[in-house]
Amino acid sequence: MYNGDVIIHIDATLDDEAINKLLHDTSQAPGVIDVRINEKARHLMMVDFDAKATKPSAILETVRKRGLGAELVGL
Repeated sequence: MYNGDVIIHIDATLDDEAINKLLHDTSQAPGVIDVRINEKARHLMMVDFDAKATKPSAILETVRKRGLGAELVGL
């Protein structure tokens, strides 16, 4: 397993319930190891993943399928 991480910028302002649902749904995506939101910048989501099992673009698509605008943030 090769761990990678990515930051996803969420365009919308989400309440606690929506954030928890997003975290849960994203954590269930293939290859995702851990997902968390920055509490001081709630529009940023950090995703740790197995780079052999998935790609950042696939994780981003999981978020967008929920009807949210989102982009990968370059590091």
